[in-house]
Amino acid sequence: METRMKNGNLPLRSSYTEKEAAQALGISLTRLQLLLDENIFNDGGRRPPEVLLQPSDLVLLSFWNRSRPNPKVVRMPRRA
Repeated sequence: METRMKNGNLPLRSSYTEKEAAQALGISLTRLQLLLDENIFNDGGRRPPEVLLQPSDLVLLSFWNRSRPNPKVVRMPRRA
């Protein structure tokens, strides 16, 4: 029996490419990359050309995708 993610698009796997992750989350690849850049690769470095994501990463990305900016939370500035 195959386990599927909540939206049923893709089977639950040990890792996902960016394209597969975007499809599983129901968002565009551009939106996924924006979420990665805002929340993960925000230390001034570049996002690697190939990113493999774990199922737990998709949980966080789903949360960040639904989150709205909170004026009470101060984001750290991007490093130059």
